[in-house]
Order: sequence, then structure tokens, then C-alpha cells
Amino acid sequence: MANNLYEVNCSNLSKLNCKLLYVTQAKYEDDWHSLMHVHPFCELFYVIRGEGEFRIENECYPVHEDDLVIVNANTSHTESSHDRRPLEYIVLGIDGIALLDNGRNFSISNYEEYKHEILFYIKTLLLEARTKSDYYGIISQDLLEVLIVNIIRRTNAVLTVSAMQKPNHECAYVKQYIDEHFSENLTLDSLAEESHMSKYYLIHAFKKYSGDTPIDYVKKRRLKEACILLRTTDHSLGQIARIIGVSSQSYFSQIFRSEYGISPTEYREESRLN
Repeated sequence: MANNLYEVNCSNLSKLNCKLLYVTQAKYEDDWHSLMHVHPFCELFYVIRGEGEFRIENECYPVHEDDLVIVNANTSHTESSHDRRPLEYIVLGIDGIALLDNGRNFSISNYEEYKHEILFYIKTLLLEARTKSDYYGIISQDLLEVLIVNIIRRTNAVLTVSAMQKPNHECAYVKQYIDEHFSENLTLDSLAEESHMSKYYLIHAFKKYSGDTPIDYVKKRRLKEACILLRTTDHSLGQIARIIGVSSQSYFSQIFRSEYGISPTEYREESRLN
């Protein structure tokens, strides 16, 4: 009986510091709106079928079946499709890492030769995310790491893994925009449109950046201004509510007490006594 033993040396290996955020399958159809946008994490697009283009920063790149597009965090991008062969692809959102192609923030490679490996892991991740069977989180995380290593192994380009940079630039812009426009009718929709980010990604990135959701920060910024007005002016509570962009005096008093534990009138009296 033949018995072959192969030793495996894992002493120089380490776990990838990444997290799978979501898996989705999409097909480009007539109601698709192609807008440039950014995410605070890395996205992987595997083209299952069809043809189209990816616009990354200021350049356009053709894509077709079995192309894998990697777009790192904070990189402006969008996709469009050819009418005769609409794009269909699976997308992975991955937090914590960047996959760099010779230092670039994106990569486009074709994996037709290795699709039985790459696509297997991607479709299995989609199935795990869809069914959410027992221990799917652990299985998904392990599958993700195997997928990333396999992508690096099989690509023609030199892909390297590095820690993801925090999305400070986009979030700093949103924060500055709120500071300058807090008295206006700011909503999550309007902030997402202004920052060219989807609502979900904006909430995720801004909370990671500042500790607050965008709408919570709007409220805190308005109340901070209200404190200044209460201390330094004789404006009525109704006037202050209008100045800071709050719909009514009663709602202003409600959120002020919720934030500071006292009413605006009590705050004004205490600040003047002090």
C-alpha cells in the first residue's frame, strides 16, 4: 500500500483582517441609474455574463464575461451596460482591506481560465448570504479569505493586500457641508445625493468616521448653535428654532431636553447665572 505524507508549514501565515459586508447579484436593466459614487470599503464585481463599461475616476474600461473588477474604498466609479448583452454580475462588499494592482486603487482581470475556482467561491458566498443557515457567518468569512488568496494567486497582475484607509475625505466633506448648511432642510437623501454615496454607505462611513450617524450629527450641530444663541442673544425659543432649522418650538424644546437633560429656558438661566 502506497502512503504519501506531505507536510504543510503554516508558521508564516496570518489571517486577513477583512470583513464581508454583503453579497448581491445584479442585472443591468432599463430602470438602472448609472451615477458616479464612492464607498468606504472595497467592492469586487464578477461579471457572470454580458458586456459593458466601468468608469473608474476619469477613465472608462470595457468589461465582459468572467472579468473581475476590484474597486478599492474611496474610489469614484460606476458601471454601464450594452443594450444587446446586458451586464449581470455578483458584487461583494469587503471592509478592512485594499487590493492594490501596482499601487492602483482598482484592478480588472479576466478569470475565464480559473472560473471553476473563483466563481465557485463567489456563488457559494451568495448562497450562504441568501440562506443564512447555521454558522453561515463563520463559513462566509473563511470562504472570503480563500477567495482573496485565490484571486491573488491566479491574477496576471501583481495584486497585494493592504489595510484599508479610512474614508476621511468624503466624510470630512459631509461634516463640513452639515456645519455650513445645518439650518437648511437636511435629510439623509439630500446628504447622500450631495456626497454621491448611497444612504447605507453614508451612514456606515460617517458613523465610523465621527461616531454619529449623519442625522444625529445634524441634530447635535443645530443644538450646539442653539446653545450659543441662548447664551448670547435674547431671541425667543421660537426664533431660535427657526434659525437652527427646527420645525417648531415644542420640538426644539423636546430634543434640547433629550440631549442636555434640561429645557432651553433652564439652560439660558443657568448660563447667565454662571
